[in-house]
Amino acid sequence: MQGLLIADENLESRRQMADLFIEAGYNVMVTNSAAAALHGIIKKSAQVILLGDQLEDLTAGELVPLLKECNRDLTIILVGSDIPLPLIRRLREEGIFYHAFRPEGPDSCEEIRQVVQCAFTNLAKGDRKNAPVTA
Repeated sequence: MQGLLIADENLESRRQMADLFIEAGYNVMVTNSAAAALHGIIKKSAQVILLGDQLEDLTAGELVPLLKECNRDLTIILVGSDIPLPLIRRLREEGIFYHAFRPEGPDSCEEIRQVVQCAFTNLAKGDRKNAPVTA
């Protein structure tokens, strides 16, 4: 089963992405808690995470290294519209798979849908080098 964790403080964004991926047949877990996100990663119930720019008091810059410590093979897709470019560059070096802008409506989910599909396709192939290029 393809485990997808959506960890984001933004309720509307979580709901929109969860609806999209449940409908597409993924096994979706949703949280707004950093502890629950770490638990899901440690238990390896999720292979791909859609991570918002902040969970509780932790920023993406603090969470990405923690998540990678828990599971080096985790595919992290960072979702946020207000993340500074230097931070995105640093997080790429930490091993994020992709940075996507937060979906603003039902018509803006195509980028997220395609990158999640690409992440699971690469996992199925065992290919970690073919990460998509972000804008």
